[in-house]
Amino acid sequence: MSSTVLPRRPYLLRAMHQWMTDSGLTPHVMVDAGASGADVPKAHVRDGRIVLNVSYSATRHLDLGNDWVTFEARFGGVSRNVRFPTQAVQSIYARETGEGLVFPPEGETPPPVPPVGGNDGEPRPASGRPQLKVVK
Repeated sequence: MSSTVLPRRPYLLRAMHQWMTDSGLTPHVMVDAGASGADVPKAHVRDGRIVLNVSYSATRHLDLGNDWVTFEARFGGVSRNVRFPTQAVQSIYARETGEGLVFPPEGETPPPVPPVGGNDGEPRPASGRPQLKVVK
């Protein structure tokens, strides 16, 4: 068994994409457009980020790889190849419901979740839980 721990982001990205697709929802990703190697339509970048529809009906040759996300899509009627590192994905969410995942910035580990129960066995309410906000 290897001691190298692989990044979770690409696996969670693929899992959420599949869940949304299987549920009849439209997966969108928010991407850091300034990430090294990102090739996205600059005309659609807002505040350094771009939101992309990554549904199978909106893309061709979609590849949610471990290191890169690549696909072909049409922007303003013009076909374009899009490519960005998986680590540049900031969130994935369903357009219709807003459900999804927000990823921590690269290199940052989310804080551990405190245990729900105390030493006395009585459950305690969880506090400070992160919440997903829809950014349009």
